[in-house]
Amino acid sequence: MTTIRVEREARGVAWIWLARPEKHNALSAEMMTELEAAAEELAADDDVRVVVLAAEGKSFCAGGDLAWMREQFGMDAGTRRSESRRIATALGALAALPQPLIGRIHGNAFGGGLGLISVCDMALGGQGIKLGLTEVKLGLIPANIGPYVVARMGAVRAREVFMNGRIFGAEEAVRLDLLNRTVAPEDLDAAVADEIAAYLACAPGAVRAGKALLNDLAGRVSTAQVDEAIDALARRWESDEAREGISAFFDKRPAPWA
Repeated sequence: MTTIRVEREARGVAWIWLARPEKHNALSAEMMTELEAAAEELAADDDVRVVVLAAEGKSFCAGGDLAWMREQFGMDAGTRRSESRRIATALGALAALPQPLIGRIHGNAFGGGLGLISVCDMALGGQGIKLGLTEVKLGLIPANIGPYVVARMGAVRAREVFMNGRIFGAEEAVRLDLLNRTVAPEDLDAAVADEIAAYLACAPGAVRAGKALLNDLAGRVSTAQVDEAIDALARRWESDEAREGISAFFDKRPAPWA
């Protein structure tokens, strides 16, 4: 794997590291495929009791890789849908992990980065980080991550940030139920270690059974919801707004509606 790094500890902890620090861990097609494969491999490993999702570099995740997104303008509708599905399947594989998934969130997280946070069972953020669903500024919508974002935050809280591209901080992310809690950046590793220790003190089979029951009671993201989101994004890709918004971003000029 070239865009992520997976580490295993003998005590039953696995780490998935986003490893494109020079690109602020933007989600490329390759990274999404590798995330899906890593999640499926860890899910099948009975020796893994806890999984931590973390990132190298200054940012947790800058969202979708815009170069990859721009390439989609030259694709036919069917290919574009197939490419669009990559992040949905990666998030689905992470959400389906039978082990608890802890998010170690630092730096900034935008767009698809919030999708990654949303599939974590516990998400801990360093104070001072910035977050946002910024797709609408490009003429797109947070579609493929949408089912997981809404499942995490609830519709009422999601309405505060889903459609306006507003940047918000860690403390507000806690209020919005996106993060579970925040700590000083220098205390983030210790906070993650405390969460790991709590799970390792419990019977591993009971933890897995508890997560499965909780997911059943809460209602899992359905295939129909994912398909609806993919179709919604596909329609946005056909719009003049999407073409103009992404072109403006690359040209470093304001979008026509800004």
